[in-house]
Amino acid sequence: MDPSEISRIIEMAWEDRTPFEAIYAAYGLSEPQVIKLMRQEIKPRSFQVWRKRVTGRRTKHLSRRDFTVGKFRCPTQKMR
Repeated sequence: MDPSEISRIIEMAWEDRTPFEAIYAAYGLSEPQVIKLMRQEIKPRSFQVWRKRVTGRRTKHLSRRDFTVGKFRCPTQKMR
C-alpha cells in the first residue's frame, strides 16, 4: 500500500461512524488487519487511546448499528 492509502485507512479507522466493513469494502482489510496496521503505523499511546475508543463501539460494526447508511461518507466530505 502506498502512504496515501495507509493515511486514508487510519483516518477511516479513527472516524466514529465509519464501520470496519466500510474499510474492508474499500481496501480489503479485515478488522484484525486494520488493528495490526494501526499498531504499526501510529504511536503506541495513540494506538491505546484508539483501541479503548473503538472497543465495543456500536457504530464501528454494521451488524450492531441501529441504522443503515447507503454511503460510507457524508456529502460534504472530500473525495480522495
